[in-house]
Amino acid sequence: MTDIREAAKVPVDSLRWKLAPGSLHFTTTDELEVQTDIIGQDRGVDAFRFGMGMDAKGYNIFVTGAAHVGKLAVVKRLLENSTRKQETPDDVCYVNNFKTPEEPILLRFVAGNGTKFKAAVDKFLERIKRDVPQLFESQEYINSKNLIIEEHDKKTREFFKGLEERVKDAGFVMVNMQMGNVQRPDIVPIVDGEPVHLLKLEELMEKGRFPKEEFAQLQEKYKELKEEIDAIFLDVRALQKEVKRKSEDVDKLMFMNIARELAQPLRNGWRDQEKVEKFVDAMLEDMADNLDALKSMGQPQQGPMGMTFPGASADAVLHPYGVNLLVDNSESEGPPVIVESHPTYRNLFGSIERVMDRNGLWRTDYKKINAGSFIKANGGYLVLNLMDAIMEPGVWQTLKRALKTSEIEIQTFDPYYLLTTTALKPEPIAMEVKVVVLATPNLYHMLRYYDDDVDRIFKVRADFETSMNRDDKAVQDISRLVKTFAEDRKLMAFHADAVAALLEHGVRLAGRQEKISTSFPILSDIMEEANFLARESGSDAVRGEHVRNAVEARIYRSNQIEDRLQEMIDRGSVFIDTEGEVAGQINGLAVYSLGDYSFGKPARITCATSIGKEGIINIEREADMSGSTHNKGMLILSGYLRKNFAQNKPLTLAASIAFEQSYGGIDGDSASSTELYALLSSLAEVPIRQGIAVTGSVNQKGEVQPIGGVNEKIEGFFKVCRQRGLTGDQGVMIPKANVKDLMLRDEVVQAVEEGKFHVWAVSHVNEGIEILTGRAAGERQPDGAYPSGTVNALVDEKLLALAEGLRDFAKKKNGDRKADAENDE
Repeated sequence: MTDIREAAKVPVDSLRWKLAPGSLHFTTTDELEVQTDIIGQDRGVDAFRFGMGMDAKGYNIFVTGAAHVGKLAVVKRLLENSTRKQETPDDVCYVNNFKTPEEPILLRFVAGNGTKFKAAVDKFLERIKRDVPQLFESQEYINSKNLIIEEHDKKTREFFKGLEERVKDAGFVMVNMQMGNVQRPDIVPIVDGEPVHLLKLEELMEKGRFPKEEFAQLQEKYKELKEEIDAIFLDVRALQKEVKRKSEDVDKLMFMNIARELAQPLRNGWRDQEKVEKFVDAMLEDMADNLDALKSMGQPQQGPMGMTFPGASADAVLHPYGVNLLVDNSESEGPPVIVESHPTYRNLFGSIERVMDRNGLWRTDYKKINAGSFIKANGGYLVLNLMDAIMEPGVWQTLKRALKTSEIEIQTFDPYYLLTTTALKPEPIAMEVKVVVLATPNLYHMLRYYDDDVDRIFKVRADFETSMNRDDKAVQDISRLVKTFAEDRKLMAFHADAVAALLEHGVRLAGRQEKISTSFPILSDIMEEANFLARESGSDAVRGEHVRNAVEARIYRSNQIEDRLQEMIDRGSVFIDTEGEVAGQINGLAVYSLGDYSFGKPARITCATSIGKEGIINIEREADMSGSTHNKGMLILSGYLRKNFAQNKPLTLAASIAFEQSYGGIDGDSASSTELYALLSSLAEVPIRQGIAVTGSVNQKGEVQPIGGVNEKIEGFFKVCRQRGLTGDQGVMIPKANVKDLMLRDEVVQAVEEGKFHVWAVSHVNEGIEILTGRAAGERQPDGAYPSGTVNALVDEKLLALAEGLRDFAKKKNGDRKADAENDE
C-alpha cells in the first residue's frame, strides 16, 4: 500500500515550526526597546486589576497558574504600577492602659505623625527625667515642705503641752515603746528615784517586797494617764496622716503644674485627638500617683545594716510611659506592598515577647508587642504563597478569621508554651488589607473543595495561562522581553538567531505549534546558561548555537535514566524490534516523566487470541498494574469489535493483550489504537512491520484520537532506531490531530528530510492497519461482508471460525456426554 503510506506522511515543514532569523528585522537585541507591558496573561491581568479595584469586603485575590509562568513577578509589577497614586496608610502605636495594663490602647496617626508623636513623648520624658529631681530640690519646694512640718510640730507640741508635768506629779515618767516598726509613748512609775515597769512592781508585790495599796494606787493612776496618752497619740497619728496628705498634695500640685506645661505639645495636632488627650491625662495622673519613683530616679537607696543600693534607673521608672510605634509609614509613598516569603505565624501576625524577671517569672508589657507583615501591609497589599501558608501551624485559620472580621488581635501562637504568669489582650486593629495568594490550579481547587470560606474571602481568581497565541505580535513582544531580561541581568546581547532559537523552544514548551509558552522564567534561565556558554567560547554575542547547546545541556543533566533505558534496549535486555514483521506484535510508545524532564521510549505490545468466551483480557489489569484510564481504553476495543464484526454473529474469543517487560503501573489510553492493531493482526494472522511505532487512542468507531507527549514519543523511538541504524523504512504513526503539536528536534527533522525516518499521521484505524501491514483494510459492503483478502475480511473470517469452533466444540462435548450417559444405562 505505497499510496496510503505516501499520502499519510507528514510533510517535513509540518514537523517543526521554524523562525527565520531574518524575519525578526534586527541583528541583535541591542537594537530593540525594552518590554514594559505584561504579555501573554490578558485574562489573568484583567481579573487581577478588577480585584484591585474592588473595595468591597471579601474581594481578595487568588492567583493561580503553573509553577513556571512567573506569577510572582507579574503580581509585583501590577501592584507597583497601580499603587503609586493611592494614599499612604496610617501609623499604628500602642500605649499603656494605666487602668487596665493587660489591655494596651491603640492609637492611629496620619502617616508620619506616629513617629512625631513618639518623638514628642520621648522628649517629654527626657524633660521629666531632668526637671522633676530639680523641682523637688528647689527652694520653693523646700519652703513649702518646711511650712507643713512647722505646722505639724506646733500642733504636736500643743497636744503634749502640760502632759509631762501631770505625769511627773503623778509619780510617773514618759518613755517611748517600740512596737514593731512603730514607736508609741508610754509611762512607768518612779520608785526610789528609778523608773520601774508595773510588771516588775507586780512581781515585787507578790513576793511581799512592795505594798499592795501603793501598787493599786499606781495602777489606777496609770490607767487614767494611759487613756489620755492613747487619745493624744491617736490625735497625733491623725495629724501625721493629714500632714502626709498635704505633703503629697503639694508634691502632686507642683509636679502637675510643670508636667502639664511640658505635656502640652503632646495634646494638639493629632487626628485621634480625644483618644490622645485621654492617654496624656492618664499618663500624668499615673506619674503623679508614683512620684516617689520619679523622685528616686538614679538616687542611691538606704538599705538594712546601713547599706546603700543604687536606685531604680530612669529608663525603668519611665518605661510605662513610652510609645510602642508598631507600624511606621513615615517613609512610605502610597500603600505598602509586602511579599511575605516566610509566612510563619510570627512573621505574618506579629507576637508578644516575654522576658524572665529576677524571680524566674515570665513578664511582658505593651512594649513587647511586635507587628507582622499582615499588619504592616494594612491599607495596602500582602502577597504570599498558599502552600507556605497552609503548612505553617495556625496561619491559615488566623488569616481567614482576620479577613472575615476585618480586624486582628495580636497574640503569640505558641501551643507548646503552657506556663505563663501574665497575658496581654491588645486592642484589636481594624484591617483594610488586600491579600493576594499564589497557588497552582490543583491546590486552589483542592482548597476550595475542602474549605467553604475560600469563596467568601477570595472572590476573585486571576488564572494565569501557560501559553499564548503565536502570532507576529507575540514574536515581537517576546523579542523585546529577551532584550529586557538581558539588560536586567547584565547579559550579552542576543543575536537574532539566538532569539529565534529561544522562540522555537518556547513553542516546544507550549506543546502546540500555534502557541508559545508563557513560562518566561524557564526561558530566562536558558538565557543565563546560553550567555555563560557564549562567554566561555569568547563570543561577543549570544548566538543560536549557544541557546541550542544550553537546551541540550539541560537535557543532559536530567536524562540519566533515559540513557540507562536506552542501554538496556541496545544490549537486548529490553526486547524491541525495529526490523522485520511479526503478527500480533507491535511497538507502542510511552512517556516517562521525571518531574523536570520527560522522555519517550518504545514498549513491545503483544496479543494472543484463541477460542473462548473471556473476551479481551487486559493482563495489566489482572495483575493490578493497570490504571482506570487504561482499563477504559481496553474496554473500548471490545466495543470496536462488536460494532464492526459482531452484527451477524456472536463475539466469542479470548484475546490477551500485554505490555511486555512492564514492571510498573500503566495508565492512559494513548496506546489503545496500538493495542487494537495488535489484536487485529493476531486475528487476521497478518504480520505488522516492526520498524513502525504507534501512538494514539481510539474510540468505538475506530477514529484515532490525539494524545499527549507526541514529540517525546517520536524522538524516543527515533533514538532506538538511530542506535541500531536507520533503514529508511522506520518511523512513527501518530494521530492526524497531533500534527499541529509537532515540534521535533532538528536531528529528527533532518532524518525525515533525508528519507531515513518517517512520521505518518492517520485519522482512522483502517488507515493505520494498512500502513502497518501493507494490506488493504477493507470497507464493509452493503451485505455486511468485507472485500476478500483485506485485513478486516480476515478478521471477520477468524471471528466466524472461532464462533463456529466454539459451537462445534460445545456440540461435540454435549454429544460425548449423551453417549456416556447412554452407555451408563
